[in-house]
Amino acid sequence: MLSYVERGVLFVSTVVMVLQLSTITARAAEPDAADWPHWGGPERSFKTDSTGLLDSWPEGGPPRLWSRPLGEGYSAIVERGGVLYTLYRQEEREIVIALSAATGETQWEFGYDSPTEGYRFDRGAGPHATPAIAGDRLFTVGSTTVLNALSRADGSRLWSHDLTADFDSSFRHRGYATSPLVYDDLVLVPVGGKGRTLVAFRQQDGSEVWRGGDEDIAYASPTLIEVEGQEQLVAFVSDNIVGLDPENGRQLWKHAHPTKSAFSISTPLYSEEAGVLFLSSAYDGGGRGLKLHRDGVATRVEELWFSNQVRVHFGTAILVGDTVYAASGDFGPAPMAAVDLSSGEVLWRDRAFAKHSAVYADGKLILLDEDGVLGLATVTREGLEVLSRAQVFDSLAWTVPTLVGTRLYLRNREEIVALELGE
Repeated sequence: MLSYVERGVLFVSTVVMVLQLSTITARAAEPDAADWPHWGGPERSFKTDSTGLLDSWPEGGPPRLWSRPLGEGYSAIVERGGVLYTLYRQEEREIVIALSAATGETQWEFGYDSPTEGYRFDRGAGPHATPAIAGDRLFTVGSTTVLNALSRADGSRLWSHDLTADFDSSFRHRGYATSPLVYDDLVLVPVGGKGRTLVAFRQQDGSEVWRGGDEDIAYASPTLIEVEGQEQLVAFVSDNIVGLDPENGRQLWKHAHPTKSAFSISTPLYSEEAGVLFLSSAYDGGGRGLKLHRDGVATRVEELWFSNQVRVHFGTAILVGDTVYAASGDFGPAPMAAVDLSSGEVLWRDRAFAKHSAVYADGKLILLDEDGVLGLATVTREGLEVLSRAQVFDSLAWTVPTLVGTRLYLRNREEIVALELGE
């Protein structure tokens, strides 16, 4: 039998283990590898651990599992447990929809009024932002800044905030577009304005936990990075990029990045190994590489490079090793460019695809360009090799693809499609 002291040590060890497991479980940033739970996929980097993707597609493209009509909108698709979630517009209402990933059948819908008067939707009305999944809840924000917390089971509304009416959000005239970010038991939402660049709400009841930052917001979605052991919340905002403490909203650093009309849209990328943050905008914003280094409690920012030849518009940038791959261009041609992360040198450009968004898995890029062409390619610092291509849509396609395992989910402003990219 164990002695009194041994039993005491065992008890304390067990308590410590339980507390450690509880802390790990509380971190909502550890999704199942097969899921696509929020904007940018599992790590908000547009990359997944999916394997088994074919090296080429049959003539006519990969097999189509199902397709169905879906209303207007640019929101990307998220997935968990065999259910897809996204948003679309139906006249003056926005609809959150849950669909079967296997068949595309509607599981539930939740709609609310979203009047477009006073907005300038010159490229079609939203919704633009992508939902975020946390446990049994789904968080969405529409074009007119209505934040909803819904039950994933049946779509019932648990709580909501009107970010304009409640917080005087500094959203832009083309509609709110930044996707919410879940962190621990919080949902972090860009709002904009002095003292409220971002606001953190309790996931359970929508109560405000903190607000921080003094910047107006742009269109880019926030992301989490780890700088020398410290988690930081990065917000690409109006004319600046800022780092905040996700625990309390305290500003850690700020660096200037001006653009015309404060149009920053793409999501920044961070290499923890190199300690370098990549950010880029069109509208004369250009691209930057920032070296982040912690100096005690402070974070120092060193600009390694700036290039007006690196202009990522609305598409996704992909970081592979020490190289960034992205469509670079404003409203004219936007060829894919390979950019050295630490120097900003453009290694090559390739016009095989029109302006596009992409995801990366199994050593391959899966691209969807704005003309509706789906592509499969490999990329290195030496060049692009196109493996396959197929015409999937016949109209404007701006929504980034979603990859879950070997299943690819796509949408444009008319329909949603499921394709099989594996055996």
